[in-house]
Amino acid sequence: MSQATTAAPQRTTAPTGFSMFIYRLKKSLLTPDPYLTVFGVALWLFTWWLLCEGLRVDRFDKIPGPVAVFSELFSRTPFQGISIFKSEYYEHILVSCQRILIAFGIATGVGVPLGLFMGWSKRIRDYAFPILEMLRPIPILAWVPLSILMFPGFEAPVIFLATLASLFVTTLNTMLGVDSIDEAYFRAAGCLGSSNWDIFKNVVVPGALPFIFTGLQISIGVAWFSLVAAEMVSGDLGLGYLIVDSYMNNVTVPMVIGMITLGFVGWITSVMVRMLGNWLMQWHVKALALQGR
Repeated sequence: MSQATTAAPQRTTAPTGFSMFIYRLKKSLLTPDPYLTVFGVALWLFTWWLLCEGLRVDRFDKIPGPVAVFSELFSRTPFQGISIFKSEYYEHILVSCQRILIAFGIATGVGVPLGLFMGWSKRIRDYAFPILEMLRPIPILAWVPLSILMFPGFEAPVIFLATLASLFVTTLNTMLGVDSIDEAYFRAAGCLGSSNWDIFKNVVVPGALPFIFTGLQISIGVAWFSLVAAEMVSGDLGLGYLIVDSYMNNVTVPMVIGMITLGFVGWITSVMVRMLGNWLMQWHVKALALQGR
């Protein structure tokens, strides 16, 4: 007598970690998005060349074009002193990155818990929110004289200014993340007998994470342009100092090199924050991937 056998259904597991990254990368290559990005960069470079070196349009003829900038950047003997073969170039990048790391770390370590508690507790919000809203509109450059008076040396004022700008963005986005959580989750957790700490740990923090990492991506960008403004005033090294020092010495190519380098390094740090967020929120990334996003 023959015995019928049935094959057990195979369970497919969703990709995680690095496999998720590869999956999303392969999927993106099937869409026009990356090719439009390359086309956009090429169009920007062509427009820059056309205005500054091709047609030499008035008001643009004093700005170095891409040929002059990249020739100097990749030259072993740069005429104006800055290229990828000079240690001074990497020293400026390293100093700025160190300052950003410290400022962003302080802003995250203070802003995320403060935002969580402001969203969780009405009393804390009533105390802290008016102060933040009063200080937030003050431009960073307005804080420069006070920071120089309060902190000695060059490093502390620069880090303070970058931290201050980043702190506001991180705190408010975290608070909005807590506000976005559906009240039904709090009621369900309360009906199941969860303590306040359990609700905070298992509902508030995970629910606010997408807003937190969105805020952190904005925050690190704010930290970069605040850092550059501070380095222009009170720094002795760094990309901001390179830009303003080149302008004061009437050497425009290093100034543009500093600006391009700043944009590239800032973009890299933003991508790193996004990747960290995707790693910590794999459940959220999987949900977006299933939605085709």
